[in-house]
Amino acid sequence: MRGGFSVPNGGGSPSGIDLLGFAFVVGLMLYFARRPAVRPEEYLVADRSLGLFPLVATLVMTEFNTSTLMAFSGAGYRAGPMALSLPLVFLIGLGFYTLTVARAWKRFNRLSVAELFAARYSPAFGRLASVLLISAMIGFSATYLKSLTLLLAPWTGPLDPWLVSASLGFVTLLVVLRGGLIAVVRTDLVGFALTLGLVGALFVIATSGAAEVAPFPALQQSVNPLAQWNHPALPFRFVTSLIVLTCFTYITAPWYGQKIFAAKTERIAVIGVAIAAILVFALYGFMVLAAASFRSQGGVVANAEMVVPAMVTTWLPIGLQGAAFGVLFVASLTTLSGVWSAMTAMVAGDFGWARAGSLTVQRRLTVGFSLICWLAANLLVDGILDRLILANIPVAALSFALLAGFHWKRATTKAAWASALVGVAWGIGCYVVVGESGGYTWPWAMYGIPLIFATGTLVSIGAGGISAVIRSR
Repeated sequence: MRGGFSVPNGGGSPSGIDLLGFAFVVGLMLYFARRPAVRPEEYLVADRSLGLFPLVATLVMTEFNTSTLMAFSGAGYRAGPMALSLPLVFLIGLGFYTLTVARAWKRFNRLSVAELFAARYSPAFGRLASVLLISAMIGFSATYLKSLTLLLAPWTGPLDPWLVSASLGFVTLLVVLRGGLIAVVRTDLVGFALTLGLVGALFVIATSGAAEVAPFPALQQSVNPLAQWNHPALPFRFVTSLIVLTCFTYITAPWYGQKIFAAKTERIAVIGVAIAAILVFALYGFMVLAAASFRSQGGVVANAEMVVPAMVTTWLPIGLQGAAFGVLFVASLTTLSGVWSAMTAMVAGDFGWARAGSLTVQRRLTVGFSLICWLAANLLVDGILDRLILANIPVAALSFALLAGFHWKRATTKAAWASALVGVAWGIGCYVVVGESGGYTWPWAMYGIPLIFATGTLVSIGAGGISAVIRSR
């Protein structure tokens, strides 16, 4: 149908074949996650035994989720190929991670990234870092759960979103509760293979003319990426600020740090992140281009963030639609379970519960975090991409303390405190004063990150100068 078509945002009932396809994919994932962990190290850091392939798979699936997928694909639907700049954020950000902290994190090799702040500065600052990072992860996981609810809206229709999100969260909990990180990695391996197949299939359909609409060359003729570099749907300042923020937030990301700790060697850790950066860019990039093609050739959705389920229901036959929704569910579930695992590892590591060997306590923590995230998903999350970005404020605030902790011996505890507090205050201030409509990410990133580092540097140098004067007397 080349004259244009419209896809509703929800309200349909899946066929029995689609339900079987969905159930098969989810059942396959649960099968691989079935074996419980028996030791705290296995539960929290997978016995530090991951080789290159499982590490790459789990890092990619940590980053590939329906929240980001729906947001990026929606941008592709609105702005065309210019939206490839969004996946580029991950290529640059994870590349920066590879060069600056991947090896250092593996050398540190603890249970939680927050332990660095306690060991390098003070236990009190380590607790502050834990609070900031856990707050951010609650925000992230709430958006992941919300995106899953929206993704399945074409099927769930009039069902209460609270009930739908509770059911999806419960399935996620089944994966991570008994097996911890080792179960997350197993499901990531399954999700990785299935995701490669689904993304590849949708991209091939979009580019080959096998869809109901015209082939991909129509997009190339109708859209000039250079002419849209400052497209109203995706301003240059917004993308640039995201690149800066990603570089200085991912270095502290607990869900990445935990998986670096799980790698066998430093070499595997560094190479794994570098490969994951390329694959994450490619997967999101293919979906951005497919979404852009969908619109340019007549596809219409009322909400751009629903273009992914629209492509699935328009381009795939019955049966495969259910399997595709199952794959997307697994992709977000693996990310969500990884974040919950990282939160549990952080609290267990910081309070010593892991060393006490209490798997029961760790599992209770996981249940508690899942309930908090469920409430946040239904009470606080509206725009997916906006909330994902907002949750990075406490993470970005720790950027000086982290990089200086690894690479600058003169950094002081007072400097770490000062830089973190300034970072939180500046990020919140930009959001309150400038707001989302005013593009708060630009002043937050472009002025806030230099301000965080300037504060930490000046306080460290000042403290060093005062100490030198005292010693000279």
